[in-house]
Amino acid sequence: MAFVNEDNITDLAIKRWSTARSPRVAELMTALVRHIHDYAREVELTSDEWMAAIEWLTATGQISNDKRQEFILASDVVGLSMLVVQMNNRFAEQATPATVLGPFHIDGSPPAPFGFDMSEGIAGTPLFITGKVTDTTGTPIPAAVLDVWQADASGTYEAQMPAIDEARLRAKYQAREDGTYCVRTIAPLGYTIPMDGPVGKLIERTEISEYRPAHVHFMFDETGYKKLITHLFQKDTDYLDSDVVFGVKDALIVPFIEHAPGPSPDGGVMDQPFVLAHYDFVLQPED
Repeated sequence: MAFVNEDNITDLAIKRWSTARSPRVAELMTALVRHIHDYAREVELTSDEWMAAIEWLTATGQISNDKRQEFILASDVVGLSMLVVQMNNRFAEQATPATVLGPFHIDGSPPAPFGFDMSEGIAGTPLFITGKVTDTTGTPIPAAVLDVWQADASGTYEAQMPAIDEARLRAKYQAREDGTYCVRTIAPLGYTIPMDGPVGKLIERTEISEYRPAHVHFMFDETGYKKLITHLFQKDTDYLDSDVVFGVKDALIVPFIEHAPGPSPDGGVMDQPFVLAHYDFVLQPED
């Protein structure tokens, strides 16, 4: 029987976890044990630091709920989320690139027709986002569904508002038969990630910028195509080169063009200035 010492603990733990019934679980857990033990040795982890990490993880779980996922935020700020996104979304060059989900997506957004105003009276500069949804050959994808969500002008998502029990700045738009779509909302602003939780407290101990650049989230989950989670970022906005979650890609940066009152892309007429962004989403077909 092998008793534990500093030299053999890693091998013993790897051997134990290699008994997992699933080969993939065995692979994941033995690699995790190996790397986390190597980390502890590399930094000479102290008992106090180990306990601080346990307390941080506990607090991260305690602040998470069905609307706020602090663990996703933790993954985001260390770049793990974006690494996993890139490894799992190696699309064709012409396809729209994927980026992070973020911690504030809510399932079950209400359906919205072409040009519906998902801001529904929330303060902000009116924004129209128009374009087409196609495959990588340029063929339109009829009736594609665009799951859209964003923060308000103060940088707050519905998921951060416990008292809100109805959809706020989120909707599922359906493209027309020719693949064209029109989203109406308000122009987003850059904002800080939540700084009231364990992740924010950790960021405060660094020189890392806690800001995200202005963006709107989109998700597509069409039969026959790779699922796409992405953003559109406003060109020339602040924090594009320092996004705290590493989510910016050049192909996702679009100009927001200012327009005077007058005809709008939804077929109506605006009595106030508005901004317009245009982007054609290109979905990657399944293999």
